[in-house]
Amino acid sequence: MFITQKHLSRRTVLQGLGVSIGLPLLEAMVPARVAGAQATKRPLRFIAVEVPHGSAGSTAYGMNTHMWAPEKVGTGWDISQSILSPLEAFRDHITIVSNTDVRNAEAFAPPEIGGDHFRSAAVFLTQSHPKQTQGSDLYAGVSIDQLYARRFGQDTPIPSLQLCIENVDQAGGCEYGYSCAYTDSVSWSTPSEPLPMTRDPRTVFDQLFGGGTTAEDRAARRREDRSVIDSVTASLQRLRNELGAADRARLSDYLDDVREIERRIQRVEAQNSTGEARELPSAPKGVPDSFEEHVRLMFDLQALAFASDVTRVSAFKLSRDVSGRVYKEAGVSTGFHNASHHNEREDKIKEFARINRYHVSMIPYFLERLQKTADGDATLLQNSVLIYGSAMGNPNVHNHKRCPLFVAGHAGGRLKGGIHVRAADGTPMANAFLPLIHMLGLDDVKSFGDSTGSLDLNGMPTATVGRP
Repeated sequence: MFITQKHLSRRTVLQGLGVSIGLPLLEAMVPARVAGAQATKRPLRFIAVEVPHGSAGSTAYGMNTHMWAPEKVGTGWDISQSILSPLEAFRDHITIVSNTDVRNAEAFAPPEIGGDHFRSAAVFLTQSHPKQTQGSDLYAGVSIDQLYARRFGQDTPIPSLQLCIENVDQAGGCEYGYSCAYTDSVSWSTPSEPLPMTRDPRTVFDQLFGGGTTAEDRAARRREDRSVIDSVTASLQRLRNELGAADRARLSDYLDDVREIERRIQRVEAQNSTGEARELPSAPKGVPDSFEEHVRLMFDLQALAFASDVTRVSAFKLSRDVSGRVYKEAGVSTGFHNASHHNEREDKIKEFARINRYHVSMIPYFLERLQKTADGDATLLQNSVLIYGSAMGNPNVHNHKRCPLFVAGHAGGRLKGGIHVRAADGTPMANAFLPLIHMLGLDDVKSFGDSTGSLDLNGMPTATVGRP
């Protein structure tokens, strides 16, 4: 507790029976004599968002009409008619990277031909070529999120989060000689260890805050409509008595957010327990049928985790390869995978672009949450790096050229934003990841995946070279 000449630990939590609620950064956690110095050394957060099936902008028609990347390089670009148009309000916080390739997702030998969908997820964050196997002898690479988690996530309660929207618990072998483990995760802690991904918001909530010492305790609390906050009342009151007015207000807002997210999860569970027909009948009851509601819950949980410094790293799969999900909200009745095979027809490419735009439209909600959340003398958006992209380019031909990619956030001031960087032909996407790794504080990492250099993401002339 805060008393004269002392301060709260950043690791202070509110505790109750089976419940542990991390706190946002409070003034009482930073002694006045060092506040300015510590404010400039806030830990960075890293978020990776993967969407399969590439982009309509990677087709010849899409490139000519600037469906993904704007025509202008540098600043002052126009995205009003592009797939990225939902990001307009955050243009100063966005770095668009175009014309990079992911060669390690391609087939290296005849038996691998046709298996692009079953390699791509494993390649996106590792930029490494997966070993073709349906057994347990998996091999890819360490993913960028786990490189950061190894170095800067070990002093947080949860080193990293791995989240997904669609079912990723297939067992055994998938197609073209690849284990389903390659499609089920984008995070690899070692070249042979993919990390499991969590689909159910309730599971994530309980992981972040606890919910009782046993499953029975959690079930009883939900039946009685009690919140996790009800379990920490005594601890909360003691803390409030020791805080100033500004800290009390911030703590109250934060706990209101926790309670509101908990209520939303409870409403989803109640609806899915009525016995009424569901669009996703096999999904856990905590998973909303609505794609947008599900994504927003997952983003809200990540924002709370970052604000309380429970974790600094997350990886998020918005879909999975060969998904047949229909996005009616995008105005498209064709399933995702079928829509990606557009046969180079302009009308079908435009239809696929609507799905791409709908996926991108999920991101501003999260960016707004990060922008509104204070982090010392900055915001979470300023102290974050978010990458969004795919290891596939034109899905109609399963290629991995000109793959979609953008970065949001400012890496604590190291990344300008508001810039479109167009790489030289043949440049590996890994060349864009390498400078991000350095901005995250891993300056000693000399290469990543198949990188051939470092792409300058702040718009200066670059010496980065493409592959011959």
